Amino acid sequence: MLISFLLSFLFLAAPPKVVHDFTMADIAGQEVSLSKYKGKTLLIVNVASKCGLTPQYSDLQALYDEYKGQDFEILAFPANNFMGQEPDNEAEIKQFCTQKYAVTFPMFSKISVKGKDMHPLYAFLTQKEQNGVIDAPVSWNFQKFLIDKDGKIITSFAPRQKVTDADVRAQIVAAIKAQPQPKKASKKKAKK
Repeated sequence: MLISFLLSFLFLAAPPKVVHDFTMADIAGQEVSLSKYKGKTLLIVNVASKCGLTPQYSDLQALYDEYKGQDFEILAFPANNFMGQEPDNEAEIKQFCTQKYAVTFPMFSKISVKGKDMHPLYAFLTQKEQNGVIDAPVSWNFQKFLIDKDGKIITSFAPRQKVTDADVRAQIVAAIKAQPQPKKASKKKAKK
């Protein structure tokens, strides 16, 4: 009896299959279901304010300005996993990003992107056994994950790869221009 209960519980708590299955706190602490981004290409980036790569905020914002009207979003997740380069609280992070880099793309609350306290979203993004596509452990601030309109991972870009790099930009633009995959029709037998 106990075994069947546990098995049924495991099936009810199915693991996430796409990014849209997650709910995250935004920079103001409000819960946001990532399902609101269905039909949009996403670039998910772990960010930090006191890193040598922080100027990438400018390139990210320029890309966002260019493509935000074409079902494209950048989702930024501050993280303090690398040499304490994001020590600030959410209000300070938001102020820094908006004042120094005029960031308008969605910012989320600080999370951990590696280690024992890694957020489940990043466990999904970085582990092939969960996402079914790639193993891409976060190696530093500003690692980028390109997500298709159906919420599936396409690829990951290393922290030093900028969105202005020709290959990176080409892959992002191709994903933006791609159409979502049609839903597969269920195979119900037609009644005669």
